[in-house]
Amino acid sequence: MIAHDAGAGGGAGTVDGADRVVGGHVTLEGVTWRPYGRREPVLREISLSITPGQRVLLVGPSGSGKSTLLRAIAGLLETADAGELSGSVAIDGHSPGSRAGEVGLVLQEPGAGVVASSIGRDVAFGLENVGMPRAGMPPAIRAAVAAVGLGLPLDTPTGALSGGETQRLALAGALALAPSVLLLDEPTAMLDPGHAAQVRASVEGALAAYPITTVVVEHVLGPWVDLVDRMLVLDADGVLVADGLVHEVLARERQRLLDLGIWVPDAPPPTPLASGALVARASSRRTEQVTATPLTIERTTRLLDGSSRTQTAARLDVALTPVASTATALVGPSGSGKSTVLLGFAGALKPRLGSIDAAGSPVADLSTRDLAAHVGWVPQWSSSTIIGRTVLDEVLVASHALGEESAERVVEAHALLMALGLSHLEGADPRELSGGEQRRLAIASAILHQPPLLLADEPTVGQDRHTWAAVVGLLDSYRAAGGAVLVSTHDEALIKRSDHVVELATPPKEPPPPEPRRVLAGRAGPLALMLGALVAIPAGIIPGHWRTSLLVLAVQVVLACMALSAPGAGARPTGRLRRVVLRLLPGVLGGLSVGWSTWLLGGHDTTTAFTAALRVLIIVLPSAVLLPFVDPDRLGDHLAQRLRMPARPVVALAAALQRVHTFGAVWSEISLARRVRGLGMDPRRPVAMVRDLATVTFGLLVRTLWMAADLAVAMDARGFASASRRAWFATAPWRLADTVVVLASLVPIAAALLARP
Repeated sequence: MIAHDAGAGGGAGTVDGADRVVGGHVTLEGVTWRPYGRREPVLREISLSITPGQRVLLVGPSGSGKSTLLRAIAGLLETADAGELSGSVAIDGHSPGSRAGEVGLVLQEPGAGVVASSIGRDVAFGLENVGMPRAGMPPAIRAAVAAVGLGLPLDTPTGALSGGETQRLALAGALALAPSVLLLDEPTAMLDPGHAAQVRASVEGALAAYPITTVVVEHVLGPWVDLVDRMLVLDADGVLVADGLVHEVLARERQRLLDLGIWVPDAPPPTPLASGALVARASSRRTEQVTATPLTIERTTRLLDGSSRTQTAARLDVALTPVASTATALVGPSGSGKSTVLLGFAGALKPRLGSIDAAGSPVADLSTRDLAAHVGWVPQWSSSTIIGRTVLDEVLVASHALGEESAERVVEAHALLMALGLSHLEGADPRELSGGEQRRLAIASAILHQPPLLLADEPTVGQDRHTWAAVVGLLDSYRAAGGAVLVSTHDEALIKRSDHVVELATPPKEPPPPEPRRVLAGRAGPLALMLGALVAIPAGIIPGHWRTSLLVLAVQVVLACMALSAPGAGARPTGRLRRVVLRLLPGVLGGLSVGWSTWLLGGHDTTTAFTAALRVLIIVLPSAVLLPFVDPDRLGDHLAQRLRMPARPVVALAAALQRVHTFGAVWSEISLARRVRGLGMDPRRPVAMVRDLATVTFGLLVRTLWMAADLAVAMDARGFASASRRAWFATAPWRLADTVVVLASLVPIAAALLARP
């Protein structure tokens, strides 16, 4: 088990070793929660007591407030959510989260909780918050990672993980803290049966070695009933309607559980609901198939030093043509590339080998409208691609973009939402829906305009029996209307209903490419790099004439070439100059703008205008060269350890900068969501392109705010808010390379001073 001295971090008190004092007594009194914008509460008058070490299974229909209740127990309900909260929650007699690390929470969407750039640093985050000594962190990290079966090097970038791997990383981060209360929100929902069993086994082993009070939210009860003691049941109104020993509740309340839509063990899957919400429409698009030859798809991960790592993400060994009125299931273990293949069919990824074509052209080359006309897409994480302001707006996005919105289409949208149990939420903000509700909304959004091919990534995850029957019934209706379905799933019942099954194997782990030589700038620490960028400001201000500015710029160019050189043995890094030029383009445009405005407002004085433009370039050039090598995690280490800055703002800054590196991926997600629904940018229409660019930018801002809220919850769940003292996993040395960078950055200032008349 992942055990460490709780005095150094960990939620429970400790005597020593096996004599640890068990904590984790959870009490709730009259807890009611109504989010702003909702007329009815999500939780209603919840009162209960969970004794220390008890294992509890929390169940209920989709949208019943299970995830909300976990956040309430963790004391995080008001961290990022706005609403009215009444009642009280206590752990061992005090407010939850009063002691750093006492509550571990694995969120429903674990990718939202990634706080560091590598696996090792991410797991270490909670241990740092609880003040564990540095020497004790590596074994605790290795034990946590091994417990969840995440067999990857600790320096693996977190951005390179699959959805299932990210889920196991989140669980490792929670277990590493050895909390007194562990809250798991569907911890195996996105995993294949083998990996799901491995995670359950690791949780069981952890609880056997150290009796953590545990609350697990799951829709599928069978695999968990022998691991838990007690069952809590919420109804659709957020009311606690059953509570007792798990086998007694299952026996006594079996019919009620089935009526609520709970996946009771040994009960056969429900009969899919015949849906009249989808009316078959005659369309010439029905005859246009999307076809794929055998494929190899690679994915490139951008590293913090500006370099990239390309690996095979999926291999499809057979030709694949989803045929009208059929369903094809992609199956395979987590990380085998099922989602990657779907992204290829959606035009987001171009295969390295093979092709995916529609209407005689590669899918990736289709115009926005043609892509939306051919493909509907349900992403793995539905929250990442929401576009509309309300639930009804979201469903109508593609129809509106294709010019097909009409009174009849709006009526069909209402019928779809009714069939999926979302009609009462038509005016709600789709970002406020539960995970299961968002997934059903994504299905409705992808299916309303009836494209020939529906791509659905795990469409039944997070669904109760009733909503599962509604989703599968709707997919059946779509097939009956002439559509083809290509689905990625671990759902055995859904696989059995498919006409064809294509199994993907996990791509073999390729040997890592030879380690490229590190450029000289990359060998320096973050403080030296930031200082080198900052001293460019006086270097740009001092020159009073364009000749002096040109000399200073020339000196900077020479220093930049030296900073980007990579002496020594090993593979030669590539693309250095191209990346600097791309990063410098905004500065060049800024310099031209400043020069132009100076010329225009300064009596058409060319000398002054040229000098002003050069000053801008002098200021931005070092930043374009040096700042990309600043690792946010290392920056936090150096600011706190070397400059003695307060830990909380430093850690928050590092986490925020870490998310900046994901903006490109978020931009791609939003762009794909818009493109596959007919809203992509059209370079042939400049005005419309500018408008669409502004819309995507606004979407990035909105998504960033939601990411920040989720990040705050994830950080506080690992002790960030209540940490009284903090340790640091990594050291913050000052090396010779740091001194060289600082001294070199002063050379342009010296040149400017010496060249002044």
